[in-house]
Amino acid sequence: MPDTVELSLDRVLHTLPLEGEESEICDFSLEEQNAALESQGVQPTVSPNFKPVVGETVTYVVAVVLINDDNEVLMMQEAKESCAGKWYLPAGRIEKGESIVDAGKREVLEETGLHVQCSTLLMVECARGSWIRYVLTGEVTGGNLKTPSEADKESLQAKWVENMGELTLRANDILELISRARAFKEARQIQDKTWHSDQLPCLRPHSKLLLRLVVVIKKKATNRVHVLLSERTSWHLPTCEINPAKSLHSTLRKFMVDLFGAEVGAHRPHGLLSVEFDPRERKDGACLTMLVAFRPPLEEVPIIGKCVWHEISKELGERLLAKMASRNLLIPVHVIC
Repeated sequence: MPDTVELSLDRVLHTLPLEGEESEICDFSLEEQNAALESQGVQPTVSPNFKPVVGETVTYVVAVVLINDDNEVLMMQEAKESCAGKWYLPAGRIEKGESIVDAGKREVLEETGLHVQCSTLLMVECARGSWIRYVLTGEVTGGNLKTPSEADKESLQAKWVENMGELTLRANDILELISRARAFKEARQIQDKTWHSDQLPCLRPHSKLLLRLVVVIKKKATNRVHVLLSERTSWHLPTCEINPAKSLHSTLRKFMVDLFGAEVGAHRPHGLLSVEFDPRERKDGACLTMLVAFRPPLEEVPIIGKCVWHEISKELGERLLAKMASRNLLIPVHVIC
C-alpha cells in the first residue's frame, strides 16, 4: 500500500494523470448518492446512469486570457446577434473530440486571427456539475490581428486593450479572469515562487465526471501529515461522481459526509491539483483532483470505517503543506451559483 499511495501522490503533485485501475474507481456513485437522498425522503432528479456527452449532457467551455508586454489584453468583438458589438475574451464551447488546449487554440485563431501556445490553466469555473469553463493563458506565436474588414460569424474584430473601462463588455465575469492572468504574468516575470508553475490539463480519458480528493490532516502527536485512503478493490484516493444537477460545493459536501458522517469536522477545499480530460477514446468525462485540508488534528476527526488515514513520507507531507501555504500554488475553482 505505501508504495502505491506515494506514487499516486507524487504523480498528482507533478500534475501527471493517475494510471491503471485506481483512476477508474468511484467510491460514491450517482446511484449511491440517489440512494442516500431517498433514505432522507428526497426524490433524486438525476439518473444513476448519467453519462457525460459533450454537446448533449455536459457543456465544457474554454476561455483564453492573453496579456502582452504592455499589459494589454487580447479582446474580441462579438458578432452573435444576441451580443453583437460587445467585447469579450476569446472563448467558446469545446467541441466533440477536442482537447481543452486544442479548443483554446481554435477559439483564439477563429476570433482574433492569432495563433497561440497555451502554457497553463489559470482557473476552473463550474455552474452545476454539467457546465465547466477552463480558463487558459499562454503566448501569441503568430498570425495577424483580425480587422473590421475581416469580420465574420466568429467575431467582428480583435484588438489589444489595457483599460477594460473603454469597452462595452458582453459580461463582467471576465474581469476576475483578466486580473488573475495579469497577476500570473507578473509573478512569472519576477520568478515569484508563491505562484504555481505552468500546468496544463492532463490527457487521461474518463467515462464519468469525477471529483478526486487529496484529504490532508496533521497528527498532533507526531506533527506528521496523513492523507485519507479508501479501499474498494485497492487502496486509492477517495473519488466520487460529480452530480450534474448540483454545484461542485454540494457534491464535495455530500461526499465528505459519506466519508466522515454527518458530524464531519471543519475542513477547507484549497483548490485543484490537477484536471484530467481526454476525449480521444470517445469518453467525455473528466476528473478534478482537489486538495482538502482539515483544521483539527487527526486525533479529533473520527472516521466511520470506509477509509483510513495513511501517514505519508515527510518529503511528500512538506510538499502538500507548501501547496496550502499560498492560495496561488493551486488552480482555483470558482463555483457559480
